[in-house]
Amino acid sequence: MQLPTRKPGKYSIPKFDPVMSKEKLDELKVEFVKLKKKRPHASSEVARLAEMGDFSENVEYQLAKRRLRGINSALLKLEYQIDHAEVIDLKNNSTIQVGHSVVLKVDKNKKTYKILGSSETDPTKGVISYTSPIGEALLGHKLGDVFDVEIGGKSVECEVLDIK
Repeated sequence: MQLPTRKPGKYSIPKFDPVMSKEKLDELKVEFVKLKKKRPHASSEVARLAEMGDFSENVEYQLAKRRLRGINSALLKLEYQIDHAEVIDLKNNSTIQVGHSVVLKVDKNKKTYKILGSSETDPTKGVISYTSPIGEALLGHKLGDVFDVEIGGKSVECEVLDIK
């Protein structure tokens, strides 16, 4: 019997996207250093509370142990992200690539989008993922190109006005 496959739920952990800007990588490194500095204190706190005896009823020990596990888990995650990061390298401004800011004419309105990795998206600030429908449609286009993008079930005409 084959089990049905489901879409991930709203609380599922998204897959790691290694594509990021130099700024995002530096941010991850700073966070890694902060957690590295917190770890010895958390470890000594666990050791101090372990000396009090009975682990089953020692709530402070259990909480300290949970904090230490959280720090260790975050360190492992950050270390993986830093080691596997693919920093965006802009080679030219003739075609739209990940890392570019693009000025578009969308239905007679000017809109500016910055195309980055999915870990850096913020649509309210115009930062979109290269894997989003608009991001995918923009990649590879040149200055002056006119093309259609499917947004919300309808086709919208876009023109590339500037690439930075």
